[in-house]
Amino acid sequence: MNALSRSERIAVGVVALLTLLAGIAHYAGWASIPAFVLAALALAGLAHVVSFSTEQVGERFGPGVTGVLQSTLGNLPELFVVIFALHAGEVVVAQTSIIGSLFANALLVLGLVVVVGARQADGPCMRFRPRLPQDTATLLLVTVFIIVVVGQSLSSHDPASHHVQAISTIAAIALLIVYLAWLIPYLRRDAAEARDAERPAARVPLAISVGLLALGGAGAAFVSDWFVAALRPTIDQLGVSEAFAGIVIVAIAGNAVENVAGLVLAHKGQSDLAISVVKNSVAQVAAFLFPALVLISLLFSHHLTFALEPVYTGALLVTALAVWQITGDGEAAAFEGWALVAIYVVLATVTIYE
Repeated sequence: MNALSRSERIAVGVVALLTLLAGIAHYAGWASIPAFVLAALALAGLAHVVSFSTEQVGERFGPGVTGVLQSTLGNLPELFVVIFALHAGEVVVAQTSIIGSLFANALLVLGLVVVVGARQADGPCMRFRPRLPQDTATLLLVTVFIIVVVGQSLSSHDPASHHVQAISTIAAIALLIVYLAWLIPYLRRDAAEARDAERPAARVPLAISVGLLALGGAGAAFVSDWFVAALRPTIDQLGVSEAFAGIVIVAIAGNAVENVAGLVLAHKGQSDLAISVVKNSVAQVAAFLFPALVLISLLFSHHLTFALEPVYTGALLVTALAVWQITGDGEAAAFEGWALVAIYVVLATVTIYE
């Protein structure tokens, strides 16, 4: 820890204190609102630790490897939230948490990253390598295809609609194969490019950076569980809908790591790494986390499938097309970022009345 500056050590200490207080509030049975606020503050602090660590790791590896590592740790909260929800029989919360992560990352977080990145860029547009956005759009479209087909089958009541679980299981396996077929060459290519490129020496030793990154991601997973535990009684007091809680509140809290990391990196002009963090998270949720949880749910009495409400199926299709249109060419203007944010705001408004 001596490699960190005084202010960085203080920041880590404050985050550790907030995490400890959030844990005490959870296990000591504090009132829901104070427990909720402490968990939210702890999540924000852990997100800052992860964003700092990601930047330091990124000094040694390419943006692709770093983005996968950071998004994997950043998506731990969603994994635990959905598993806990399925174990409790709350399938709606589980589904909305997953698709909420997709909407939050692909619309809100990506939109804000584009806005910040465009302002820091030389010229009117934020520029980045187009390969990852195109790959992410492909993975997202494959997932949306499955969701649309299942939804159309259910709405038409055709014979296949009676076998949604079997279709979802086979589709989940197929999605995981596609994801691995993309991920392995992507990491190899990015690692090769990183070896050939001249990179400045990192200020913080690798062991400390990776340690902070791992602790931050693991801490975010635990704090997210405490956050969700306090969320149920809190939303009952506030009177918001279950859909709004899952798609907006839980999704934003669970993606706090990506929110802060992407914005900080974009503000520092590290466009490729900022886009990599957000886009890898979108790809992981769509083509890895969602299908993996469909298979994991087979262990519980309540199963997860790709069957969603029609409004969310349509929203996912539009989201996939918007992400491909705006980022597929390797550049994005600030107004395009605001367009993504606007789509998210409209969707969040719809969930209030669900």
